Amino acid sequence: MAAPEPDPAPAPPEDRETPGAPTPPAHRSSPALRASDADRERTATVLRDAGGDGRLTVDELDGRLDAAYAAVTRDDLDALVADLVPAGTHSVAAGADPAPGRVAVRGGDGGSRWLVAIMSGVERAGVWRLGRRCTSLSLMGGSELDLTHVEFDDQDVHLRVVCVMGGAEIRVPEHMNVVVSDFGFMGGNDVRVGHAQPDPGGPTLHLHLVSVMGGSNVERGPKRSRRERRELERRDRERLGRGG
Repeated sequence: MAAPEPDPAPAPPEDRETPGAPTPPAHRSSPALRASDADRERTATVLRDAGGDGRLTVDELDGRLDAAYAAVTRDDLDALVADLVPAGTHSVAAGADPAPGRVAVRGGDGGSRWLVAIMSGVERAGVWRLGRRCTSLSLMGGSELDLTHVEFDDQDVHLRVVCVMGGAEIRVPEHMNVVVSDFGFMGGNDVRVGHAQPDPGGPTLHLHLVSVMGGSNVERGPKRSRRERRELERRDRERLGRGG
């Protein structure tokens, strides 16, 4: 008579996930980091620089700026500049590659010393060089001086802006040290530069404003498009709505 066959070995318990149990740490993915306003501004600066040197068309720049100001996470921002920064560069949004950097100083006397607008206008933008001492004169005219990508002849540069029945618009980069003195007679000067010396030990612009029946406006950061200004105003309204 044949011996009875032994019972089969019990099958190992199935690796089932208990409903409601937390996912084991080894299988849990890290959440995407939320973007801050400073992250969005750093990314927007990289985009504007790319538009300024022709790597983005006007339409591409507008579209990416819209997406940057609407971005929720840093990954969203990094995707917008992935084809604009060198491979292996750390996250622009995280601030590892801030822009713009310290103002460049090139020794010598090759910088501009006079900028004159008499019943006309003067405009300077892009990469240009400012002499140790420069005078901008607007007589019944106007001047637009964008120092976002300027180079200095020296560590300390003095720019005298004189407006007589005229006006001047001056933009300085975020990290430039700016020391302002001003005088107005039947006119005025509007200066909004925030912290005067954000780059201790860096090059310094000594800005001397003289306005007679005219005025000068000084602001930090590149000139924003109408679309960007509307987006910033919308965000300010949202902050006020949240009580902060």
